[in-house]
Amino acid sequence: MSKMDVPSIETGVETIKGYLKLLPLSSGVYRMISSSDDVLYVGKAKSLKSRVASYTHFEKLPLRLQRMVSLTVTMEFINTNTEADALILEANLIKKYKPRFNILLRDDKSFPYIVLKEGHEFPQIVKHRGAKNIKGKYFGPFPSAGDVNRTIAILQRAFLLRNCSDSYFKNRERPCLQYHIKRCCAPCFGKVSANEYAEQIKGAYDFMQGNSRAVQDELSKAMIAASEAQDYEVAANYRDRIAALTSIQSKHDMNSELGDVDVIAIAQSGGTSCIQVFFYRAGRNLGNRSYFPRHDKDDRAEDILSAFIAQFYQGKAAPKKLVINMEVADKDLLEEALSCDVICPQRGKNKKVVDFALNNAEEALKRHLSTSATRRKLREEVAELFSMDEAPARIEVYDNSHISGTNMVGGMIVEGEDGFAKKAYRKFNIRHAAASDDYGMMREVLTRRFKRILEEEGGSSSSDWPDLVLIDGGLGQLGVCVEVLEELGVKDQLALVAIAKGADRNAGREKFFMEGREMFQLPINDPVLHYLQRLRDEAHRFAIGAHRTRRSKGLTISPLDEIAGVGAKRKKALLLHFGSAKSVGRASIDDLLKVDGVSSSLAQKIYDHFRG
Repeated sequence: MSKMDVPSIETGVETIKGYLKLLPLSSGVYRMISSSDDVLYVGKAKSLKSRVASYTHFEKLPLRLQRMVSLTVTMEFINTNTEADALILEANLIKKYKPRFNILLRDDKSFPYIVLKEGHEFPQIVKHRGAKNIKGKYFGPFPSAGDVNRTIAILQRAFLLRNCSDSYFKNRERPCLQYHIKRCCAPCFGKVSANEYAEQIKGAYDFMQGNSRAVQDELSKAMIAASEAQDYEVAANYRDRIAALTSIQSKHDMNSELGDVDVIAIAQSGGTSCIQVFFYRAGRNLGNRSYFPRHDKDDRAEDILSAFIAQFYQGKAAPKKLVINMEVADKDLLEEALSCDVICPQRGKNKKVVDFALNNAEEALKRHLSTSATRRKLREEVAELFSMDEAPARIEVYDNSHISGTNMVGGMIVEGEDGFAKKAYRKFNIRHAAASDDYGMMREVLTRRFKRILEEEGGSSSSDWPDLVLIDGGLGQLGVCVEVLEELGVKDQLALVAIAKGADRNAGREKFFMEGREMFQLPINDPVLHYLQRLRDEAHRFAIGAHRTRRSKGLTISPLDEIAGVGAKRKKALLLHFGSAKSVGRASIDDLLKVDGVSSSLAQKIYDHFRG
């Protein structure tokens, strides 16, 4: 619950009753909103009036929904033409607002594909993620970039396809390394004709379409023919290509009868759910991914599965068939909205694959619960160590990085209840602190971070408000941070701790500083110490990475880029004439006028720029 939300049963019920008179009996989507303008819940309805009226029977609602009604101060509605449209809109709004009372799919990133590009005499094979704006044949989706990379590597070995860009291909003067390690047939250097390369493309296409046996038979015939002609080197090449295809088949279970199918299974334990999704295309198992949706511990598995499917395929095409491990009430609605068949098999090949997915879901859930229990115990011990009322749900860790005061960057990492929340990481390019002023850098970072959350995100009522802030530094850094939080009026709304490296910067000898407490240390083998070290080290890694990125970018930036009127052509002319930007800065106006394309006004502008 947001810290500023004050539950009121009467207010919530009366708010909902006030809308009933105006609501239609048609389908639509409704939003329940709190006093701090947080969207509490997004729901769909075949009849908005009937569905919303059910919330007024407060005593019949489960405890979770009673809590939601109590927090509701206003509602918003959208009418739709059909219930299927309402399902799609509901999933879209849940993804946008992430309401706390909805079942929520937290990892919704897109999946990568393999593309055989078209429009070139010698098409390339590439990895692609995002909108299908490349002209070519798409294969996938794959669960991860690693799965795509491994598959492309094997396809290159089997069919010797190029993966270089068109410009690289055009400018080659000799075969590249890919040719020498037998992953490309070097069409750039004329080692293969366009017709021969087209046959290789066709073989790759047929193989990815599931016609693997026919492709292997063709390669086997070619190998035998080469062997009989005593061309053993060519025969060996065919042998290696057949071996590559065999290896990809052994890694991707083949079942040509399945076709294009996503197999989805849910397992539950201890109020937590794991959903496994297996991707089968042309009968080939492209891999799987585990999901742990956010939901109330009392939510039914079939409701979680239904909500997951609607959100999972929001913005992406579903295959022709979904195979699930239990019946869901919205089956017909999902089929209409996603334009696919949703089946819950009781026997046969589909039952076999869904049981396989369920077994994987159960094993993944056991591992997740074990890790979560360990993390929860450590957080409880952290709360006890730092005298907090309860275990922190969100921990933010700050660190700064620079070299002799240059390219100064601040980094913030976040750990949530499920581990590092990398989407919440932030970097701060230091703008105002003096060079090498570590205290000034930390002041600027914390001021910018907390001013923004106070002004734009609802302050301590925001879901992004930290319970614990860790600073990589000593007593001086702590003092600066206390001052910042006091100035902003939020010092008492979170716990603040500074971690200083030990003597000789040895891990295990860290010193901890908190306002109102003496410096303290933890035993060198204490699990809590190791946990806090991991958090500090992650912040250090992130800050250094941000600093290196900024430094690398700085190496490619010229002072000439900052001068209006100096484009790429004039910049090149100036550098060719003077040799460096530093020499340009020392040049007189008369010297600048000797450069082609530099007028008297531009020469004056360049001269003034380098002299402040």
